[in-house]
Amino acid sequence: MLKSIFFSLGALLCLSACAQTPKGDGKHFGNTITADGAISYDEVMPKMAGIDSLNLKVTGKVKEVCQKKGCWMTLVSDQPGYPEMRVTFKDYAFFMPKDLSGKRVVIDGFARVETTSVEVLRHYAEDAKKSPEEIAAITEPKREVSFEAAGVLLLD
Repeated sequence: MLKSIFFSLGALLCLSACAQTPKGDGKHFGNTITADGAISYDEVMPKMAGIDSLNLKVTGKVKEVCQKKGCWMTLVSDQPGYPEMRVTFKDYAFFMPKDLSGKRVVIDGFARVETTSVEVLRHYAEDAKKSPEEIAAITEPKREVSFEAAGVLLLD
C-alpha cells in the first residue's frame, strides 16, 4: 500500500515536472522565448503584403491591455501612421499583466490578416473600459493584422 502511494506521488511529480506550463515569471509568459531574430513591429505590415498569415517573432511597444483579465494587448509602432496590432494568446493558455502599457515586448507566433466583426470590436472596447459613446460609435467591421502569440518576453 505504502509502495503504491509513493509510486503514485513519484509519477505525479514526474508528470508535473515534464508538463509544459506557461512560465509566468514576470518576464516570460507562455512559451519561453528570446529576442533573437525578432523584427520590429514596423516591419510586420510590409511582410504581410499579399499574404494571409506568417510565423513571426516581433518586438513592439504595448499600447493597451485587456483590463478584465489580460487576455489581449495591442502593439503600436514608434512611428506615427501605423495601425495598432491586436495580440491574443494561443489557446488562452496565459494572460498578461494589466499594467504593461508603454512597455516593450517580444511576441512569438502567427500574424494574420483578418476582418474583425463589429460585435468583437465592441467586446474589445468594453474590455478596454471605453465609454458607452465610444462603443456605440463602432459600426463597421475592421480589416486588420492580428497576432496569436505562443510566447511573450517582457523587455522592460
